[in-house]
Amino acid sequence: MNYGVFLLAGVVPLITGIIWYSGLFGKAWVKATGKTEEELKSGFKPLLVFPLTVLFGILVAFAMSSIVIHQSGLYSMLVGVEGFGVEGSEVMNDLNMMMSKYGTNYRTFKHGMLHGFIAGISLALPVLGTVALFERTKFKLVWIHVGYWTLTFMMIGGIVCQFA
Repeated sequence: MNYGVFLLAGVVPLITGIIWYSGLFGKAWVKATGKTEEELKSGFKPLLVFPLTVLFGILVAFAMSSIVIHQSGLYSMLVGVEGFGVEGSEVMNDLNMMMSKYGTNYRTFKHGMLHGFIAGISLALPVLGTVALFERTKFKLVWIHVGYWTLTFMMIGGIVCQFA
């Protein structure tokens, strides 16, 4: 694993958030919140929000790695097997053979984006939709957030799948 990739992927929510909420859907987002731009800017602490957004993005990237890198499933299946981690053991020889033969299968940006899209629809939509139902949030706001998270998951998934 290239752990520097997770830091890079962690910046994605910040960048996509700035583009999504300030540019593409900025006016629609402000209107859907039922607040004014001044209310949203009031109390905003970028020195807290931006680093935490990156930290949360790194956590998302680590979670996405198990979704977009299918080979990680092979490792998780073998962790408890006797000899795992011991060079020359039967299990490690089998693992090394499998990885040399199939270790790069489905390791593309495009494949990571596909799984990011699936995660957006199957994770972000139900979670944000359920919260919105209980908070009685306008569904236009939910769709703006789901779109943001789906795009963010797609970009993180692509980066992690291709480069981690």
